Amino acid sequence: MVDWHLIKGMKPPTSQEEWEAEFQKYQQFPEFKILNHDMTLAEFKFIWYMEYSHRMWGRLVGLAYILPAAYFWRKGWLTHGLKGRVLALCGLVCFQGLLGWYMVKSGLAEKPDSHDIPRVSQYRLAAHLGSALVLYCASLWTSFSLLLPQHKLPETRQLLRLRRFAHGTAGLVFLTALSGAFVAGLDAGLVYNSFPKMGESWIPEDLFTFSPLLRNVFENPTTVQFDHRILGVTSVAAITALYFLSRRIPLPRRTKIAAVTLLALAYTQVGLGISTLLMYVPTPLAATHQSGSLAVLSVALWLMSELRRVPK
Repeated sequence: MVDWHLIKGMKPPTSQEEWEAEFQKYQQFPEFKILNHDMTLAEFKFIWYMEYSHRMWGRLVGLAYILPAAYFWRKGWLTHGLKGRVLALCGLVCFQGLLGWYMVKSGLAEKPDSHDIPRVSQYRLAAHLGSALVLYCASLWTSFSLLLPQHKLPETRQLLRLRRFAHGTAGLVFLTALSGAFVAGLDAGLVYNSFPKMGESWIPEDLFTFSPLLRNVFENPTTVQFDHRILGVTSVAAITALYFLSRRIPLPRRTKIAAVTLLALAYTQVGLGISTLLMYVPTPLAATHQSGSLAVLSVALWLMSELRRVPK
């Protein structure tokens, strides 16, 4: 789909003529000219419906936020504090849709000075994913605040340390998930398909080939994969330490379940990541790995919620 219309874009092509016109529009852009120049109309329909389904799902998510929010607001069921959260969440939903189209546009632009295959900007992809993660985390945290009864835990020094460590670990998991957008945007999962080493060495020679040096962090596929590995290993190490710290403190059963679930999911996610790398990034496994990052982040937020301070 090479254009974006909020309402008009909801109707898919229905006739052969409409499909051919849509296909002809796609043929004007670099992705067809360079990458898919031998694509058939049937193959085009498949990728078109993939994008169409994503856009329709996004609109459905938007309605799932905005319509109930308007209804609850009108009924007077929202507290003053909750009204602010609801407005922020609905604003994030709309922003996410605009950011998605901004990302897609980057993959349609002509880049005469580039020798790379046509792809969306990894910066815009990371922004789109980051915005989605912020929206998801804010929604989940609000749900935990409303639905889970808070524990009245004794404010000891050990608990304070555990709470801070849980916050830092959740932030690290978020950063690791976000770094996955740069891996996906640059196809960085295809440059070194070995583990634990990258090829024959622990630190590859082409880690800092771009100039200036900072460009490597965001544009060099080798550096992007290396950073994602380091972040992943650091995250699982932090989660492991968090689990053993939680064992030293008497905690409610539900909190203990959150801690052990987080540990189990973290090691499962590492296994998925290594398998995805060694198998040259098959799409189903890569998608499962991406879903796994969201599961780990969700449980990290759950544990944070379990440890939060009860307001006086």
